Parts: sequence; C-alpha cells; structure tokens
Amino acid sequence: MPPQDFDLFSPPPKPPRPPAAGQASVWPVGALCLAVADALQARFNPVAVEGEISGLTRAGSGHLYFSLKDERGQLRCAMFRRAASLLDFTPREGDKVVARGRLTVYEPRGELQLVVESLRQAGQGNLYEQFLRLKNVLEQEGLFDAARKRQPVAMPRGIALVTSRNAAALHDVLTALRRRAPHVPVLLVPALVQGAEAPASLRAALQWLYAGIAAETLRRADGSALRVDTILLVRGGGSIEDLWAFNDAALARLIVQSPVPLIAGIGHETDFTMADFCADLRAPTPTAAAELAAQDGRQALQVCQHWQDRLEQVFDRLLQAEQQRLRRAAQALARPSILLARHEAALAGLAQSLRLQTRLQLRRHDQQQDNLQRQWSRSTRTALERLQQRLARAALRMEMLDPQRVLERGYAILSTGQGEAVRDAATVARGERLRARVAKGELELEVRDTDGLPPELF
Repeated sequence: MPPQDFDLFSPPPKPPRPPAAGQASVWPVGALCLAVADALQARFNPVAVEGEISGLTRAGSGHLYFSLKDERGQLRCAMFRRAASLLDFTPREGDKVVARGRLTVYEPRGELQLVVESLRQAGQGNLYEQFLRLKNVLEQEGLFDAARKRQPVAMPRGIALVTSRNAAALHDVLTALRRRAPHVPVLLVPALVQGAEAPASLRAALQWLYAGIAAETLRRADGSALRVDTILLVRGGGSIEDLWAFNDAALARLIVQSPVPLIAGIGHETDFTMADFCADLRAPTPTAAAELAAQDGRQALQVCQHWQDRLEQVFDRLLQAEQQRLRRAAQALARPSILLARHEAALAGLAQSLRLQTRLQLRRHDQQQDNLQRQWSRSTRTALERLQQRLARAALRMEMLDPQRVLERGYAILSTGQGEAVRDAATVARGERLRARVAKGELELEVRDTDGLPPELF
C-alpha cells in the first residue's frame, strides 16, 4: 500500500448528496476517504507511535514499508527514502521502535497508514539496566577506586584532547584553553564519539596517545617534542543512546591505564558514563574539563606578583633590622669606626645586590609576559589568515555551485507543493501538482505518468 501525500493543488472532494428525510448522507467512496484523512490530520497529526516492527521490506527506490504492532493491534507504515537515509541505525524485524509521522488514508484500499518521518529505537529502560549492571561489574573490579586517582598538574606542559573533529565540544574546549592558558600546546587526537564504531575508535585513539607519551614521540606542529601532562576526553550532551559509546567496558578498563591524569567531560552535568567513573577527574561539561586542566594564566601571574611583593617587603624589613643592629653595636664600641665602615659597606653591597636581583627578576618576568603575548599574537594572525583563505575558497565554490547558473543553461528545478525538491520520479504520484523553476519565472505542472512509481507498494 503506497503512502499518499495530500496534494495542496487538488480540487476539493465533491460534497455528499443531501440526505432524504430520515436517511443518512450518501458519500462517494473517495470523498469519504479524503474526509476521514482530513479528520485524522486535524485530530492526531503529528503523531508518535511505539510498537514492534513486522513485515519489513525495502524497496529498490530506498523506501521502507512495514507494520507496527503490539498485543492489541497493528498499523501499516511507509517511510520515504529521504527520511530513511537519516536513520542512525538499521531497522530489523522485531525491533521495538518509536515512529513519528502523519496518519493518512490510502484511498485505493481505504486503509489507515502512517507516513513515518523519523524513527528511533525504544527501550531506554533496557539501556539503563545494562548501565547499572556494567557499573556494578566495573566497580567490583576496582576501576572506580578513589585511591588510584590523580590530581591534574596545575601548569601542564601540554594537553591532549580526545574528541571528534566535528563535535561542538571541540570549539568550547579550545576556546576555554586559549582564554586561560594560551601558552599551553594542545594536541587533538580525533575519534568518533557516537555510533556503533565509536567505542573502537576511542580505544584506538587512547592507545595511540598512550604509546606516544611513553615513547616521547609526540610532536608539535613545528616538529619539536611535545610533553603531554593531561588528557581530556570530552563530548557534548545527548541522550543515553548518544553517550552509550562511553559505557564500553573495554574503554573503561583502558582509561584507568592512562599514564597521565585523564579528565572526562562528557555530556551535561546530569549525564554519567563509565568513562566518568573511571577517569581521574570528572567534569560536568567539556568547558569545565578545560578549566580544570589548566590554571588561568592571569591568576598565576597575579600570584607571582603577590609573592614578589611579599619577598621585597621581607627583605626590606630584614635590611632595616640589620642596619639598626649595626648602629647599636657601633654605639657600644669605643672606636669601631673602621669595623663599622666595613660592615656598612658590606651591608650596602648586599642591599645593592638584592635590589639588582629584584629588578632582574622583574625584567625576566616582563620579558616572559611579552614573549607569551607575541606568541599569542602570531598564532591569532596565522589562524585568522587561514580562516580568511578558507572563506575565500568557500565563497568561490558557492559561486560556482549557484543554481541560477544551472537554470540559465536551460535546466529546471522541480519541487512539490510543500516546497520539497523532486529528485526521484518514484516520489511523485500521478495527478500531483509540481512547480518548475526556470531561469526566469516558474511553471505549474501536473504529473501524467511516471516510470519510477509502482502502482502498489503493499
């Protein structure tokens, strides 16, 4: 039974003949089906249905056809190729799923059907039960023991970041690290963070990183050696299914083998995974993980300045105390002028040396701060130039892909009444109204025949 999309340009159904006295209205069959479909649209749509997949078939066009059933009934369903291509899992016979879509009536047979627009696996409760069982097993193995966990170093020489290149968490972490510690190099070790292949990808990334740390073979972009003191394992928020890769038992056992402190920042504050329990430190978010990994450079400079001021005050007090002691000793001696002169000269020399050393320390501190500022400025300019080049190339590609240029060569763009582009003849029905966009203006068309759409799909 093929799904039926309502044509917005179709004429309205003929109204039923007025009933005779004491008789019910007489409806044409097609008109009644359309009226029922309209009632379903107004009463239920959009609708979500949970059930078990039965009678699953895959058409050559890419459409999926199946029934959803439970102990009390069943509902025929159809899922167009475009929606089916967005699935993050492969539906199978007997799977328990939640389908979202629109209820319609297939007029040739007068049967109720659901046009599925999205599909997800049901049974989060089952996943949570698996989570609790695995947590109990790993806890019994001692992987969560607080005694073995280490605190990250306050000022790391290098940070390794394990996450996806496309994750939003990557931008958040890098932004926080550049703000707090722009002088600390960051090594990105890309890995998948969602899907069936994610656990193996995460394990491979950590194994490669562990080996590089042990062999001291990690390098910066300029080829110099990179010493990694901290590892960040991060991912943004999501459902329990989205975060399930971080509940892999083998990954949990690998995390506790990290040669340096490992901080996990996975999901939001309320999300917990096995990786969080096994890490040396758990952060509520990826950004918080970055803040825990590196001390704010400005705060460190303020601390240094505070202790420098304290040292100068202490030395000044000591100097004044020694000067007073020498004066009292001079008064107690009969003729200690020569000895006192020597002591005063030595004391003056020490004072001068102390002042010089203090000024040198301040000068070195200022030079280090200037060097850090210049390095940050060079890095910012380089990154900006790269982004400008990428933007220019993207603008050129966008100009080359301008649909208007294609239309001016005599081509047309077909779209449905809902504005969706027509890419496959199998997705349109006979009699359906289409719009054709040409280089100058638009045309309205009616489908007379198509080779791609079978007369029946059930």
